Amino acid sequence: MDDLLKFNDLLAESARRHDHLCPRQVIGVRMGMLAGKLLQLDLPRSDKQLFTFLETDGCFADGVTVATGCTLGHRTLRLYDYGKAAATFVDVKSEQAVRIAPSPKLRALAAQIVPDAKSSWHAQLIAYQQILDELMFDVTWVTLDLSLSDLISRHGMRVNCVSCGEEIINEREVMVNEKPFCRTCAGDSYYHRNPDTAVVDALEPISENNQRVAE
Repeated sequence: MDDLLKFNDLLAESARRHDHLCPRQVIGVRMGMLAGKLLQLDLPRSDKQLFTFLETDGCFADGVTVATGCTLGHRTLRLYDYGKAAATFVDVKSEQAVRIAPSPKLRALAAQIVPDAKSSWHAQLIAYQQILDELMFDVTWVTLDLSLSDLISRHGMRVNCVSCGEEIINEREVMVNEKPFCRTCAGDSYYHRNPDTAVVDALEPISENNQRVAE
């Protein structure tokens, strides 16, 4: 497919999912397309050869997802919320990784290209579809400081937390005194229980197959 036709189709799909088209979606789509060129991968993909780390969510993420095919559902997408419209793309087979971020000069460049736009938003929406990749993005080849294989884990890996009893998948348990705890019960949580909520005693006996012993 012609690159321009593909680009327009991806923008249309991103707009459909997001209910409108905005500048950061354009950035996301173009970033995903550039990642495919740099890693020499045909995108978007339906397999799991490409893994993407996003550094923010929102409309930018919609653009990247459409262009790459990476999704939470396929377990090929992960968010580290750094508040940046940037992403790192990894070829799972070769383990090559490239981080792409918008140039810090991008907004000023858009204003120069479309000086008569009725707002900076409209200038960016138009200009971001025209600016050359080498002017639009900063590209850095990187090495991950984490194990991609551990992050992806293995199919069927599951265990129950010895404290709350909830199932943990993808080897995300925390081992304490050789017992598996979920991250919440191990003290790493984004919420806390209300005072009137019953808490299971972590010392409650469990059976050999990691199921709670009925009283």
